Amino acid sequence: MEKIHAECGTTLVVFVGSETWKDGLTFVTDDTDYLQVGTWLYDEGKKLDRHHHNIVPRQSNLTQECVAVLSGKLLVKIYDLQKKYVTKFNMHPGDFAVFLAGGHEYEILKDRTRIIETKNGPFPGVALDKTRF
Repeated sequence: MEKIHAECGTTLVVFVGSETWKDGLTFVTDDTDYLQVGTWLYDEGKKLDRHHHNIVPRQSNLTQECVAVLSGKLLVKIYDLQKKYVTKFNMHPGDFAVFLAGGHEYEILKDRTRIIETKNGPFPGVALDKTRF
């Protein structure tokens, strides 16, 4: 797992390579992040308690997203809070990244690349949610 920070210390991205998972339940985001992302790594027979989630008022003012590469290859470029380029990295099958702040850019590097994207909602539409630069 690698956390990429802006110069001001804000976490921009948490990148989790498929080989970096730890046994058990590991959350890669902080409790204060709008998007909560964790990994499960258990052996056969592990049972998790039956449960449901309670209705709890939550407020978020920033979209955060997580992308997971199922197949193919993805190039990711990261930008800080002032839209200045910070770094880039490739994602391969089994890798995922949580985008918490700043900007990002994606380029598909292999045909038929399959990715799952998850983000907090509800989605207010592109005009309100995104600024392209």
